[in-house]
Amino acid sequence: MSDNKPASESDVTKDWRATQGQEATAKRLRIFAGLSWLIAIGGEVTGIVLLYQNKFDEGNLPLLIGILVGIAIFAIAGSLMWKAANKHDPARKSDKAKFFFQNQLGAIVTLIAFLPLIVLIFMDKDMDPKNKKIAGGVGVVLAALATLIGVSFDPPSVEQYTQDMNTCAAQIKANEPTTACSPEVAAQAQDIARDSETVAEATKNADNPLGRDVVYWIAPAAGAKKSDHPLVFHLCDNVSPLRGKNVNQGSVTQAYSENAVRITKQIAMEQNQCGFTGANSAEAAQPTAG
Repeated sequence: MSDNKPASESDVTKDWRATQGQEATAKRLRIFAGLSWLIAIGGEVTGIVLLYQNKFDEGNLPLLIGILVGIAIFAIAGSLMWKAANKHDPARKSDKAKFFFQNQLGAIVTLIAFLPLIVLIFMDKDMDPKNKKIAGGVGVVLAALATLIGVSFDPPSVEQYTQDMNTCAAQIKANEPTTACSPEVAAQAQDIARDSETVAEATKNADNPLGRDVVYWIAPAAGAKKSDHPLVFHLCDNVSPLRGKNVNQGSVTQAYSENAVRITKQIAMEQNQCGFTGANSAEAAQPTAG
């Protein structure tokens, strides 16, 4: 086996991972955010073109302000959708560059969508000074507001979700108030707690009257930390599906961290093969398969 450490030494996942549903939702939100930002930048380009065509020299102030307001609306909408996507699929805090740009992209894009146009408004020598002051002032206020909304002051991270998920699972196991069970981690924490209970029930015997929290699964290929497809975990390493395979062992929580998220459907058979004949097979034979 590639990992012989007992599960009691550690029950902490190495990595929270977005579910397929969370990844799909995040992808959809990011596409819509990108389209919204594209419209905002398109509005900026339109304003710049009209400035160069001297459309605002003697009037058309409502049109210019309307363009600025439109840029703000679409920039803010994009930022809000992007923030929502990051809640479903956050970046790692350890990857500092990606973490910064992914979480502050809304503010960055907003500045791009506003600054060139605002600078050109103030630099325009042919525009009526009063209109220039009004349009420039409106632009600065809108840009500041939209940029502030685009900033993520307390962005989520994989590390934070991992910590929350572990705490949530522990609270569920201990029947404590689930204060750490945010919507982003609750489902996976509940799965871990449920499967831990099933494994404990299935591994009860004279030596382990409370059961164990140790499971076994096929090690990810090529030394990878995590399998690229969901794996099944088992009650011991000498069950039929694992014979002749490179096997990892750990707690149910550790198994989930390597994408081993499906408990075996052959509980009764594996109890016999593993020597857990003292367990209550009738109660343990009803896991919810992932």
